[in-house]
Amino acid sequence: MNNPKKEKKFISLVVYLHNVEGYIQHFMSKIIPVCERSFQDFEIVCVDDGCTDGTVERLKEYLEQNQVKAMVNVIHMSFFQGMESAMNAGRDIAIGDFVYEFDDVFVDYQPEMLLKVYEKMLEGNDIVAASSRGKLRFTSRVFYALYNLTSRSNNKIGPETFRIVSRRAINRIKSMGQYIPYRKAVYSNCGLSMATLYYESTDKTARVKNKIVTSERTSLAFDSFIYFTNVLERLSMAVCAVFLLVTVGVGIYIVFDIFSDSKPVEGWISTMGFLALGFFGVFALLTIILKYLSVVLNLIFKQQRYLIADIEKVASH
Repeated sequence: MNNPKKEKKFISLVVYLHNVEGYIQHFMSKIIPVCERSFQDFEIVCVDDGCTDGTVERLKEYLEQNQVKAMVNVIHMSFFQGMESAMNAGRDIAIGDFVYEFDDVFVDYQPEMLLKVYEKMLEGNDIVAASSRGKLRFTSRVFYALYNLTSRSNNKIGPETFRIVSRRAINRIKSMGQYIPYRKAVYSNCGLSMATLYYESTDKTARVKNKIVTSERTSLAFDSFIYFTNVLERLSMAVCAVFLLVTVGVGIYIVFDIFSDSKPVEGWISTMGFLALGFFGVFALLTIILKYLSVVLNLIFKQQRYLIADIEKVASH
């Protein structure tokens, strides 16, 4: 008999897996009981992104030992393709009215946080994230500060532990026809209501010490600056403006020198004028090229890019 207090919306949990053998069973032991108590129907979509340890085996052991009565599928990626591509695959296969996205299985929050973001979603938001108040790496703070300063979106992004996304938000993104190289940025640009709930981490330094959270982030951060901000255009324009000022200054100096009695080293003025003008031209051209590349990148985003080997059903309702 169904519990009338349980939420009747179908929930999907998309979980990223890459060599997390030591964490997966603890994660499931914290998350599944909350879902069983709170939701009438839910599914778990685990994305195996080229695991080379016993992650999937430990997952199956937990499901069998605890007789989990939920639909659990494991998506086996053809090879290691990185978090964003793998999570895109999981999100596309999930069928829930609301989709939880777990970028890692490290739990430094109370499991009830899942319900809090869900309740916040019901208040009229389409994307709700949970974020720790614990310490953040210096490089991460710098990245978010620069990104938000140069982003083309009015919405700001920050560190997120997990998030819940409505089906409307997912359909909105699909209707845009965009490949998602960085989900945070695309969600912030989709035009729907967003919210973030903060929690006190059970370990204030957990997110700093945890290697799972920060793996592959350097490459993703650099790509994100190129895809979603105009930081390179601004930098190029700033350098271009500096050399323009230098060119104008050298020009004024040349005119002044012509009518003065001073005799600088022969060829120095013409050489400096040529160099200043040349660098100005180079950076002006670079600014145009960067703007052109941003248009080309937007066209490339229209293609979805990930490869799935197979989908394995490891548990069913």
